[in-house]
Amino acid sequence: MAGSLDSARDDGSFFTCTNVRLGQRLFVTGFDLRHGDCLEGMADIADEAIDLVVTSPPYNLGIAYGRYSDRQDREGYLEWCHQWAAQVRRILKPAGSLFLNLGASPSNPLLPHELVLRLRDLFVLQNTIHWIKAITIENDDGELVSRGHFKPISSPRYLNDCHEYVFHLTPEGKTPIDRLALGVPYADKSNIARWGHTQGRDRRCRGNTWFIPYQTITRRAKDRPHPATFPIALAENCIRLHGLRENLVMLDPFLGIGNSAVAAKRCGVKTFIGFEIDEQYMAEARRRIG
Repeated sequence: MAGSLDSARDDGSFFTCTNVRLGQRLFVTGFDLRHGDCLEGMADIADEAIDLVVTSPPYNLGIAYGRYSDRQDREGYLEWCHQWAAQVRRILKPAGSLFLNLGASPSNPLLPHELVLRLRDLFVLQNTIHWIKAITIENDDGELVSRGHFKPISSPRYLNDCHEYVFHLTPEGKTPIDRLALGVPYADKSNIARWGHTQGRDRRCRGNTWFIPYQTITRRAKDRPHPATFPIALAENCIRLHGLRENLVMLDPFLGIGNSAVAAKRCGVKTFIGFEIDEQYMAEARRRIG
C-alpha cells in the first residue's frame, strides 16, 4: 500500500511524503524537490547534513538540454564542477558517499578522468564502477549474444561506446559499504565451504562491473523526456551499496526527471533532496514520484 501528502512552498520547492510498505516494514520517504540552481540551493544546507549523493552532472559534450547550455570551455566547466563538488563535500557527512556518474565521447575520452583529478583536493576515489549499457558474450552453446542498448557510432576511427563510469568518492576513503547488498550466488558452490569469509552464505561481492541496460522505449517524449538519464536501477545499486540506514538523507544536485528520486522511494530512503534548474524536468520528476 502507498499514499502521499503533497504541498508546494512559497520558495517554489515541493515537498511530498510517500509511504512504501516493503514486507512488514513501512518506509515513509520525504521528498524536498527544489526548482533552482544547485549551487545556490546547497548553500542553504547545513554542514555534514547529507549521508549520500547520487548524481550525474552535465558532461559538457554538447547535449541538448532544455535550460542548460552544455558547451562551456574546458577549464570553465571543470572549475564549475569543482564549485558544486566543494558544496557537496561541505554538506556530506564524514562517512558519506558521492556516487558520480560520468560519461565521455570517443572524441573526448579523458573528460571523466580529468574531472575526478580536479576533485582530488575534496574527495578520495574509493571505488571505480563500470556501468555496462550493452555487452556481447558467448553463451554455453558457443553463440554470441548481445544484450542492452547503446548509441551507435558511425566512424572509421571509434568503437561504439557501451559503458560509463560511476566514481565512488568519499571524504577520506574510509566509508564502509554493504558489499553483499548487491551480492550474487557463487557459480562454484564449493567456494562456500572453502573460504571462511563466506560464513556459510552463498553470496559473494558482485564487483565493480554492473550490467544495467536501459529499458526499451517507444516514444522518447513520453517515456524518457530527457536527453541524458541513468536507469533507476543504477541509482538503486548505489543506495544499496552505500547501505540503507535509519534516517538516511540523500541528495541529487542534478535531479533531471527524477530517476534518483524514484530509486530513493523504492529503497525506502528517509529523506530525499533534489535540485533541478529546468521547470519541465522538475515537473516530470514530481509526476514520477507521485
